[in-house]
Amino acid sequence: MPSAVLRRAVRETVSGLPREFWWLWTSTLVNRLGAFVATYMALYLTLDRGYSASYAGLVVSLHGLGGVVSSLGSGVMADRLGRRPTLLVAQGSTAGAVALLGFVQNPVAIAAVAFLVGMASNASRPAVQAMMADIVRPEDRVRAFSLNYWAINLGFAVSSAGAGFIAEVSYRAGFLVEAGMTALCAVLVFARLPESRPQRSVKEADEVSLGTVLRDGRYMAVVGLSFLVALVFQQGAVGLPVAMGGAGFTPADYGLAIAVNGVLIVVLQIPVTRVIEHRDARSLLVVSSLLAGYGFGLTAFAGSVGVFALTVCVWTLAEIVNAPTQTGLVVRLSPTHGRGRYQGMYTLSWSAAALVAPLMSGVVIDRFGAEWLWGLCAVVGTAAAAGYGVLMRRLPEERASVTKNPDTDPGTGASTGTSTSTSTSTRKTTGAGLGTSTGKTTGAGLGLGTDTGLGASTGTGTGTGEVTGTDPDTAGASEAGVRA
Repeated sequence: MPSAVLRRAVRETVSGLPREFWWLWTSTLVNRLGAFVATYMALYLTLDRGYSASYAGLVVSLHGLGGVVSSLGSGVMADRLGRRPTLLVAQGSTAGAVALLGFVQNPVAIAAVAFLVGMASNASRPAVQAMMADIVRPEDRVRAFSLNYWAINLGFAVSSAGAGFIAEVSYRAGFLVEAGMTALCAVLVFARLPESRPQRSVKEADEVSLGTVLRDGRYMAVVGLSFLVALVFQQGAVGLPVAMGGAGFTPADYGLAIAVNGVLIVVLQIPVTRVIEHRDARSLLVVSSLLAGYGFGLTAFAGSVGVFALTVCVWTLAEIVNAPTQTGLVVRLSPTHGRGRYQGMYTLSWSAAALVAPLMSGVVIDRFGAEWLWGLCAVVGTAAAAGYGVLMRRLPEERASVTKNPDTDPGTGASTGTSTSTSTSTRKTTGAGLGTSTGKTTGAGLGLGTDTGLGASTGTGTGTGEVTGTDPDTAGASEAGVRA
C-alpha cells in the first residue's frame, strides 16, 4: 500500500505539465549539476590561492554585485525582448566568463571576472521564472515552481559532493565543467524552447514600469524581508566553507556537509509542499525565518562534520518551508504583463544578499571569529520573523483553496465549464471582477464586483452558464495599476 500511495503521489505531481516546462526543467537541472563557482569560490581563494577571508569575501561580494546589476535589467529584457533571447544571452555569457575565471591569475582580474560571472549567471533567473509562469496553467504553477526548485537542489546535491572531490584535484577543472554544462543549457534553450512572452498591446507594455514596482509598497516590503532571509541562507555558501576551512576541515568535508542540504530538499520538498500549501502563510514565513536564523546559530557549537551536517538539516527545513510559501506570495502579487520586472525585483533581494553576505561573513570572521557570525544569523532571522509577523497582519489571506477552470478566459470571464472557489475578504474596494471570484458570470462575463485586496472579488454579469473561479494571472494587477 505505501508503494502504491507513493506512485500515485509521484504521478499526480508530474502529470499535466506542458512539454516546454520539462525542457526548461531539464535545462535547470543540467545547469545545477555543473554548479561550482558560487559554492567553491571562497575555498578556491583562501585555500588554493592563499588569499585572506576578507579578500575572498570581497570577490564573492563582487560576484553578488554583478547579480544586483543584472537583476532588474534582465527583468526588463525578459518583458521587452522576450524570455528566450534573454536566456540565450545570459547562458552563453556565463559559459565564457566561468571558463575565463579558471585561468586568470591577477587579483584584480579575478575580482573583475567574478563580477562578470555574477552578472551573466543571475541574468537568466527572471526570464526562467517568467517563462515558467507563462507556459504553465495558473492552477499548476505552485507545483511547477516546486518541481523546478527540486531540480535545482537535486543538481546541487550531486554537484556539491562531486565538485568537492574535483576541487582537491584541480579547481580549474571545476570551472571548465561548469562552463560546459552552462553552454549545454543554452543549446537546450535554443533547440527546444519557443518564446513564451504573452502578446500584448503597446498600452499594456507601458503600463508596468520599474517605477510601478517600486511604488508597490506591499510588494517591496516582501522583497525587503526576502533580503533578510536570503542574507542568512547565503552563509551556507560563503560563511560556512570559510569557517570550516579555518577549523581545519577539507573541501571534501564541506562538500559532504552541504550536500545534506540538497539531499533533504530532494527528498522532502515535494511532500512537504503538499502539506503546507494550504497552511497560514504568515505562520509558515515566521517559523521558517526563525528556523533559518537559529539553524545557522547552532553552527557555533559544531566541531565535527556530523554536527555540521545536523545544523544544515535545521536550516534546510526552513528553506523547504520558505521557498514555496515565498514564491506563492510573489506570484500572487505580480501582474501578468509585468512578470519580468516583478521577478527581477524579487531576484534583486537575493542578489543584494549575495553581495552583502560575503562582506559580512569575511569581516566578522576575521575580526571576531566564526561564533559571532552564527550569533548574528540568529538575530537577523529573528528580525525577519518579526517583520513577517507584522506585514502579514495587513494582508488579506485566502482561507480556502481555490481552483480555476482552464477554459475560462482570464480577461473577460467567458467560460465553457464550471469550477468552484471560496475566499475571505478583509477589505473592500471597487473592482472589475479580477482574481478569485464567486457569483454568476455568463457569456462575456463583463460584470461588476468588489475587490478584496489580493484580487478576490464577487461579481455578477449576464449571459449563459454559471462559473465560480480563480484567475491567478490577474491577481494583484488592479493593485499595480492603481499604484502606477
